[in-house]
Amino acid sequence: MSEPDKKFMGTYFDRDTVMRMARWLAILSWVVAAIYLWDVVLSLGIWGLQYARHLIMPMGFTDVAQQLLFIIERPLHGVLYFAAMQAVSKGLLMMLDIEDNTRRAARKQ
Repeated sequence: MSEPDKKFMGTYFDRDTVMRMARWLAILSWVVAAIYLWDVVLSLGIWGLQYARHLIMPMGFTDVAQQLLFIIERPLHGVLYFAAMQAVSKGLLMMLDIEDNTRRAARKQ
């Protein structure tokens, strides 16, 4: 008995839409990085001004370290969001490449 021809029926996505989504994710990741960078600069500036204007009492080493930890913690989340969005963006492009290479290999057989 002969095996029926197995034909690839196509994909479940539109290539242009995936490309657009990957591009917008990459752009949005840079916007998120800029927002978090602005947040840390503003927080450090406010903290420095409050200390310079004596609105905050002089602090010991552990108090300064804890305050810096609170300020630095938020941008760490921004770095993780940035990395995740960049990974998804590049992952979408890699999946498109894999799909193109699979089609090309199937045509050569």
